[in-house]
Amino acid sequence: MTKFSFTYLQLLIGYSSWWLFWFFTQFLLLHHYGLNFETAIIDALVSNLLLAIGGFIIQNTYRYYQPGSGNRFQSVGGGIILIILLVQLSRIIIGFIYSDDLVFLHFYDESIPIRYAFFTLMIVFLTAFSWLWYGTKEQREIRSRRQEAEKLLKDAELSRLRQQLNPHFLFNSLNSISALAGSKPEIARKMIQQLSEFLRGTLKKDELELVTFDEEMHHLSLYLEIEKVRFGHRLNIEIETSEDSKVMKLPSLLLQPIVENAIKFGLYDTIDEVTINIKAQVVSSMLEIIIANPYDMNTAMQKQGEGFGLSSVQRRLQLIYARPDLIAISKEENKFTTRILIPQQ
Repeated sequence: MTKFSFTYLQLLIGYSSWWLFWFFTQFLLLHHYGLNFETAIIDALVSNLLLAIGGFIIQNTYRYYQPGSGNRFQSVGGGIILIILLVQLSRIIIGFIYSDDLVFLHFYDESIPIRYAFFTLMIVFLTAFSWLWYGTKEQREIRSRRQEAEKLLKDAELSRLRQQLNPHFLFNSLNSISALAGSKPEIARKMIQQLSEFLRGTLKKDELELVTFDEEMHHLSLYLEIEKVRFGHRLNIEIETSEDSKVMKLPSLLLQPIVENAIKFGLYDTIDEVTINIKAQVVSSMLEIIIANPYDMNTAMQKQGEGFGLSSVQRRLQLIYARPDLIAISKEENKFTTRILIPQQ
């Protein structure tokens, strides 16, 4: 059963309970004031069946149509007409059933003002209840559609960031393979195998999927092996992780663009050996990852704006965790440091 049908069933149960309550209440009152058992039941049954029909009309009206502020007078006018029709129809049915009982008909006519008041009270109650029920339901559906639209937009943006990531790294790797194919075919072949394994793992990942830090580092090691083929002995990676950090969760493929950014700024403008430091630990129940690389202010200024690693990771973290403060950078003593915090959900 769908969520809508379930809530609609709840509404019908509420109406039925209300109807039974007022049926027995009216029956007891009429019987108390002198009507015999049969007459009291028929009178209460006719009145409440008509009220049930009125409630059905009101409920279906608000189910498919929510009057705005400009239609209030029409709603009030429709309610008044409905009350008059129900009372008069009740009089016609009772008059037909008890056409020979002039005493009861006289009693019925004397009680018409009270019946108008009773029908008015019940119609007002039904109208308010239906308006509140379906108005609240409509607001929930609007919020649900808005949240779904926001989720679709978020997924689309994450997918766009993912599409940016793979070609960016892929083009660099293919250029290196092309350069190695003639002079070092064995190394080029190994690099193709590593690239294939890396991309196969990348394509299987979901942007919203959370993996352990240990799994993320295993996938990152495939990328680093490719980069080590490209840069040889010049690239050194130092990894320091605590035992408790290995089981912490983070979005899949989060670290690769950060490490790629560190390699680019650390290695591209020097022929010296460069060390990239990766450190992971648990701080205040959050996974803290620190990536540091050498940094030359002069060459970095020339390359400013070429990459998207840091900005894409920051945007991705904000989309997933709804927080803009999970990534921070610092530059000191020719060292560039990226600090990432990952909340544990």
